[in-house]
Amino acid sequence: VQLQASGGGWVQPGGSLRLSCAASGFTLDYGTIAWFRQAPGKEREGVSGTRRADRKLVYANSVKGRFTISVDTAKNMVYLQMSALKPEDTAVYYCATTSRNMIFSAILQPDSYESWGQGTQVTVSS
Repeated sequence: VQLQASGGGWVQPGGSLRLSCAASGFTLDYGTIAWFRQAPGKEREGVSGTRRADRKLVYANSVKGRFTISVDTAKNMVYLQMSALKPEDTAVYYCATTSRNMIFSAILQPDSYESWGQGTQVTVSS
């Protein structure tokens, strides 16, 4: 199982970015996959995830209405479209996956995931 995140960068407040996560060694038709982020000095927090069995989508309250997770099973890619970005969105963003169908309350918990990609830095500043 390998995950490769990309698409980070610098953007002004109010701007948009799309993060990509390339998955290999497994199929995105099953299990659970999610995006997390970690800002300096803070704990890793769940941003958005999807349980593949029923396509359940979950978002942290801090990003609801601004971020959208999507999955392209044909390309084995996961995306995080981020809009209306704020300085507090600045962090290293990671994608993670587990073969399990996580219960709703666990989808945004870091301990639910065994496989992690390397992070991609997102910086929101003027």
